[in-house]
Amino acid sequence: MTEGPAPAVSVVMPVYNSARWVQGAVESIRRQTLASLELIAIDDGSTDGSTQLLEQAADDDRRVRVIRQPHRGIVEAMNRGLAESRAPLLARLDADDLAHDTRLARQAEFLNARPEAGLVGTWAIEIDEAGRVRGRRTPEPDPQALKQLLRRTNPIIHSAVMARTDLLRRLGGYRPAFQTAEDYDLWCRASDVTEIANIPEFLVSYRVHGGGVSCGDPLRQAFSARLTKRSAVARREQGIDPAEALDGPPDWGSEAAVEAFYAADAGLYRWLDGADETRDPVAWAGARSLIDGTCELDHAERRLAAQAIWRRVRSGDRQAAASAREMLIQLCRRQPTTVLKAAWSLAI
Repeated sequence: MTEGPAPAVSVVMPVYNSARWVQGAVESIRRQTLASLELIAIDDGSTDGSTQLLEQAADDDRRVRVIRQPHRGIVEAMNRGLAESRAPLLARLDADDLAHDTRLARQAEFLNARPEAGLVGTWAIEIDEAGRVRGRRTPEPDPQALKQLLRRTNPIIHSAVMARTDLLRRLGGYRPAFQTAEDYDLWCRASDVTEIANIPEFLVSYRVHGGGVSCGDPLRQAFSARLTKRSAVARREQGIDPAEALDGPPDWGSEAAVEAFYAADAGLYRWLDGADETRDPVAWAGARSLIDGTCELDHAERRLAAQAIWRRVRSGDRQAAASAREMLIQLCRRQPTTVLKAAWSLAI
């Protein structure tokens, strides 16, 4: 059990087989100008040497705590970190990212000066596997604009967030039903009860590489984002959250999905996932919703739709190919994106 006065900020870092970068991430927290902190590293069943690096850091700096658990995924790791946090403010950092020296001080200063705000992110420098700068992420800083943006997309960088610990606990933390978009769901629920913002300063280096979460399961991530938006609409319009009944990521291919509040989404994702719409009436309804314009796609879904269409065009099934071409024409008319235009050039 940790003794002594509570720190000003708890930093939660889930770690799973991140030996290549975790030492740099930990050192970036130890170098912070805000010294009153604790770093809670949740070692989520690592097998690559991450554990030893974390334990060495804990030996060198008593502010570092290592909690080991079997591999359970980021939701359970983050919720464990939330439960263990002793500070009134909780910050996130992924094990492959870097916090700039003044990050925690600037975010704590922001929240302490604005009691109406419960959560704040920052801008980020995008780096590659070797640490080379490859771009910049500058999400909207204005709280009112952010509230509107959240209805369409996720404008908060997860690894750059600081929030009030009691707020996250009152919200119930991260929910496993929203796998790979659990942060988006949490921000939407937070925006229902508090103000959120982004500090327009580059206070984090965000690493993009092939092992990142967003590269692992784009279909699940896109579905979870759609589920997040559907749940948020229900809270606004009906005062209820239908996702509270979900104890894990929904299976869009199951019979239960046909009767669920996300049934229309299940049909779309059965089709995106490769279901034969001539044999699956639910997938057929999802496909028709694209053709008749009743279903709008976000950027990630447009890419997934283009891939699904091209697979059908090349499948050798004349009926599936004809349906896919019709769908592509309709989508290009309503949403003429570069991805869909490229798919059309292949299809013809």
